[in-house]
Amino acid sequence: MKSHSILRDGHHIKLLKGGAEFFPELIRALEAARSHVQLETYIFDFHGDGAQVAAALERAGRRGVRVWVVVDGVGTPKLSEDWRVRFDQAGVEWRVYSPLGAMGLLIPSRWRRLHRKLCVIDGHLAFCGGINILDDLHDPKHGALKSPRLDYAVCAKGALVQQVQETATQLWWRMQAVRNVRQQNFPEAYSAFMAAGLHLPWIHDAQHAQGDTWVARAGLLLRDNLLNRGQIEKAYRRAIGLARHEIVIANAYFLPGRKLRQALIHAAQRGVRVRLLLQGRYEYFMQYHAARPVYRQLLEAGVEIYEYAESFLHAKVAVIDASHERPWATVGSSNLDPFSLLLAREANVVVADAYFAKRLNEGLEQAMTFKSQRIMPQTLLQRSQFQRGLDWVAFGLMRFAIWLTGHRY
Repeated sequence: MKSHSILRDGHHIKLLKGGAEFFPELIRALEAARSHVQLETYIFDFHGDGAQVAAALERAGRRGVRVWVVVDGVGTPKLSEDWRVRFDQAGVEWRVYSPLGAMGLLIPSRWRRLHRKLCVIDGHLAFCGGINILDDLHDPKHGALKSPRLDYAVCAKGALVQQVQETATQLWWRMQAVRNVRQQNFPEAYSAFMAAGLHLPWIHDAQHAQGDTWVARAGLLLRDNLLNRGQIEKAYRRAIGLARHEIVIANAYFLPGRKLRQALIHAAQRGVRVRLLLQGRYEYFMQYHAARPVYRQLLEAGVEIYEYAESFLHAKVAVIDASHERPWATVGSSNLDPFSLLLAREANVVVADAYFAKRLNEGLEQAMTFKSQRIMPQTLLQRSQFQRGLDWVAFGLMRFAIWLTGHRY
């Protein structure tokens, strides 16, 4: 891929597959924290590995580490009384982003959620990906899972850590300012707004890569409702447009807009092999059914579609030209649907490195080959009229929801 301004040399990147790799790495980093921890997540669930992360945050707070945790008001609406007391006693500060009022999600402005999953530790180590603080074998809606959900994250050192720290800090102080305004504490609100714009000190760790960590070109992509409205989608479209051999995208909730669909179709038409690994298990009505009306157009253009069958797919990753001279890969929180690309706060790491791209590609190849069902045109025709009717109802509701927000997609 052509270099882009967000990419910087000298990053140490480690690919983490699922909670089995992510949570031990995160907990080790939390145990080693000496100054500060800033964590953002959509879901913070206190079963299994989630409880282990919570305990590590508690221990960090008790030894004097400044710990800030921000969760989303839909994904994590409240903290249990037991953990509230434990965090308060340890000095762990907990904030809820955009808590729902009496009208809940009936107000379209409440659809702007904190969906990114970020953690920065002591200003020199960052985590980014699609993995919530949620045990891989537990689902809040479906209970115990027989197989772990498929998801990815990265652990990084390098220049992008500063970006993660700054974006997390800005959100924290903006939330604090809003809180002070609601309490009519205007001097403190002003101070918090000013703090949100401060450039914070950052320590660069210049250790050489070891083990599964390697020196790579990488950068951070953000999506918010201010300065970075289209950064993630534009990066996808640019990378797809530059692809010459192969595109593999794994995405949990897939309903791309017209421009992104056309980019995939044009890539397939010029001879690029395009494969999509998508959600095969029913999780949410809208996301499950609304995606299927776009399948036919993609299949007719030569795009291959696979639905993950072993468990829930939660990954939001892509790899392009992994075995060729200009590899490109991304791991993050952003789905390719209107809620992520038009409304939510999201974060993805982009990596231009052959070893990283090949390793991610190998995992996706295995998932498509052994744990997925390929969707053929006749597969769609075999769906009952009732199921196809539900697909179009969901698609129409999704389009109506987009219209309510005032966006074009």
